Amino acid sequence: MGYGQRVWVFPDAERPPRGDNLIKGHESVIILNSAERDANIRITLFFEDRDPVILPDVIVGARRVRCMRTGDDSGFGSYTVGEGVQYAITIESDVPVVAQYGRAEPRKVSFYTTPGYFCGTETSVL
Repeated sequence: MGYGQRVWVFPDAERPPRGDNLIKGHESVIILNSAERDANIRITLFFEDRDPVILPDVIVGARRVRCMRTGDDSGFGSYTVGEGVQYAITIESDVPVVAQYGRAEPRKVSFYTTPGYFCGTETSVL
């Protein structure tokens, strides 16, 4: 067993423009799987003005971390989030994982990360 939860929510996501700063604008979702078996991950994106988008399932290997940029096809499958689009993210896993959201914001020249809100009370310790 590993650390974490099976469901994570990030209610404030917005892909920033790339910008011309030293640190280019980007947005990422990072998933840590400390468990002894692979994690099958389902990511759903929720929008204010359209139906949710369910991304193709992602596998995070046992005892591995995966960083997925929302503007990169290799991270979010064939779906790329548009710049300036406000949305929310849910992450569902079949094993406990730890999830984090990060954004480099060139409009304000800042970078921040935030842990998500986790649902439920299930916690596992090695």
